[in-house]
Amino acid sequence: MSWLDKIIPPKIQTRTGLGKRGVPEGLWSKCVSCQAVLYKEELSLSLQVCPKCGHHMRLGGLERLESFLDADSLEAIGEDVEPKDILKFRDQKRYRDRLAEARKSNRASEAVVGAHGTLKGAPVAALAFDFCFLGGSMGSVVGERFVRAADHSLEHRVPLVCFSASGGARMQEALYSLMQMAKTTAAIARNRRAGIPFISVLTDPTMGGVSASLAMLGDVIIAEPNALVGFAGPRVIEQTVRQTLPDGFQRAEFLLEHGAIDMIVDRRQIRDEISGLLDKFGFGGRPAGAGDGADGSGPDAKILEAEIVDENPPRATGPAADSPEPGDSS
Repeated sequence: MSWLDKIIPPKIQTRTGLGKRGVPEGLWSKCVSCQAVLYKEELSLSLQVCPKCGHHMRLGGLERLESFLDADSLEAIGEDVEPKDILKFRDQKRYRDRLAEARKSNRASEAVVGAHGTLKGAPVAALAFDFCFLGGSMGSVVGERFVRAADHSLEHRVPLVCFSASGGARMQEALYSLMQMAKTTAAIARNRRAGIPFISVLTDPTMGGVSASLAMLGDVIIAEPNALVGFAGPRVIEQTVRQTLPDGFQRAEFLLEHGAIDMIVDRRQIRDEISGLLDKFGFGGRPAGAGDGADGSGPDAKILEAEIVDENPPRATGPAADSPEPGDSS
């Protein structure tokens, strides 16, 4: 050891063989709207709604039903129905391979999850689309599960609630997929004739064949904030009509302003709002007036008593009856 080494203090010794203690992966997430870094556990408790800006992130079908129905009341409907590759469809991958991959990466076995259970004590049948499963596309299994849930709703005379999140019809099933639009519509019409309420909740995104059928047929149509709802996407429309669309076009707020939906509800209040609706329809789990609000509904309910309107009112007579309808070119 030299004289210089004696007067210079030795460096801090570190133990070898001990790796750096890293931060476990998967603890944090970033909001795509405000870019805030969020603790995943906190985000899960808020049902995937950003606590900073209120942005509603996408939620899996099974997770949505678990958060919507009362604890330990969920019983699956149609889980035994599985898709078949009838057409032996193949694009860049075989259809059966796409299905296998989707099942591995999701808790759901298909693009919709059906169940029956209770909502604040009131029995209901419910479905929730899972956009992470092949874009929530509607194929033959989705249609069959929807009809089975509607059958349960009719048989037991309980309300039907559906949370939509879909890119549209499933192209790998061709006409088998398109047929589900008519199939689900017929089931809704049958329940309506029997006086069974159907509440449709539109989440981001609800597009294509799902928006053109079951999603827009609710007795009450609710949307989550800023949900994208429409048939064709905004870019497709702009390229077709060669015009710039208005700001917020096809968003929930735009649709509410133009009368296409009934209300916008934060995901964290959806249980209270739908429970209040069911009370008013006479399907609630509590006696009238027993709720949190003065009118027996949830704490923030904004629903007024609905007037029953005749679906086939008598035709008006006189000069006004002969005037053309708006947009009638004849």
